[in-house]
Amino acid sequence: MAGIGLSELGDALDTRLADADARLLRGYPGDRGRRQPVHTVYVPADAIRPGLAAEWGRRALACLDEHAPDTATLAAATGLDEAAVADCLPRVRAKLQTEPVEDLRIDLEDGYGARPDEEEDAHVTAAAEALCADLAEGTAPPYWGIRMKGMESAGRRRGLRSLGLFLRTVLERAGGLPDGLTLTLPKITAVEQVEAMAWLTAELEKRFGLAEGDLTFELQIETPQSILSHDGVAAVARMVHAAPGRVTALHYGTYDYSAACGVTAAFQSMAHPAADHAKAVMQLAAAGTGVWLSDGSTNVLPVGDTAQVHAAWRLHAGLVRRSLERAYYQGWDLHPHQLPTRYLATYAFYREAFEPAAERLKAYLGAAGGAIMDEPATAQALASALVRGLHCGALGDDEVAAAAGVSRSELEGFANRRVG
Repeated sequence: MAGIGLSELGDALDTRLADADARLLRGYPGDRGRRQPVHTVYVPADAIRPGLAAEWGRRALACLDEHAPDTATLAAATGLDEAAVADCLPRVRAKLQTEPVEDLRIDLEDGYGARPDEEEDAHVTAAAEALCADLAEGTAPPYWGIRMKGMESAGRRRGLRSLGLFLRTVLERAGGLPDGLTLTLPKITAVEQVEAMAWLTAELEKRFGLAEGDLTFELQIETPQSILSHDGVAAVARMVHAAPGRVTALHYGTYDYSAACGVTAAFQSMAHPAADHAKAVMQLAAAGTGVWLSDGSTNVLPVGDTAQVHAAWRLHAGLVRRSLERAYYQGWDLHPHQLPTRYLATYAFYREAFEPAAERLKAYLGAAGGAIMDEPATAQALASALVRGLHCGALGDDEVAAAAGVSRSELEGFANRRVG
């Protein structure tokens, strides 16, 4: 074989494909190895105050106590299996006491509206100070940040002003850039707006003395133009790669997107076919890039009498489960009473997946025989499911280690390993 020059042909192939190899590694680096929050809570800037996350947890627990005082009632209200509810409820209650909000966003966009500059300045400063106070107390959510106004001509200067004021306040109060600080860019209609945001964050890093790449941001996908550009190209795919290393997540905006597609208010939903199409395109655009995907929200809130709360809980629990089954591991919550069903449905999902995933992964890692022969990518997905369950509190370290035969650190390493 050596006589026909295979080695030389191999060298030639490496040379021909070197640029493509480098482009693949650069554009599709794989998972970032960070914990993804199960939700983002959006709160108008003027409603942010110290201790807000803990307050949401107390309100969620009070809602549970009032409207579902026992397991059977909660199972009937949510449509979840009673045995699963009994298994998950103690974990959910503990979560609501210790870490009720995983990601909190100060909202200066749709949920806040247009205010006089002096008023918005005051609210931005007060909100940033409140979250910095929680950070100092050790009670801040793992992720928190700001959704300022976007790059549209009417709001971009106001958005810049609020972003700059927010960052200055955080850096002064926290003494540096907190881990988990998150910026959200809304109302995107062109790839150039993402490129402008990348330029802006780089400029702000210089002005605030931050390291290059410190400021990252997520994209809110809530316009048809952010899914499909005028020439038929999947615009969101270009957006993901328009700011390498800075775009961290794609968040679907349920109601703005639905309305822009002509869906009447009564039928606007995370489960509408227009929503499913948009999120499928987002999912393809984000695959392999390390960019997280988040579903949107439901505006049917669990408030009112017990019948109204139960109806909203059932809807929310079903939508959370639906998102998880479609690999949208994050969503939005808009009210404290949505927290019980966010965690209950999420925990039930991961605990249902736990034993089969651990068994298949243990067989794969031990090269043992079994009824299912998994490929490396599938085995990595099994590990990722276990890691996500650990991160949110659905699973415990000891039970996962016993079932899968590996430690948490080994499991995380396997889940984040590049395959292919």
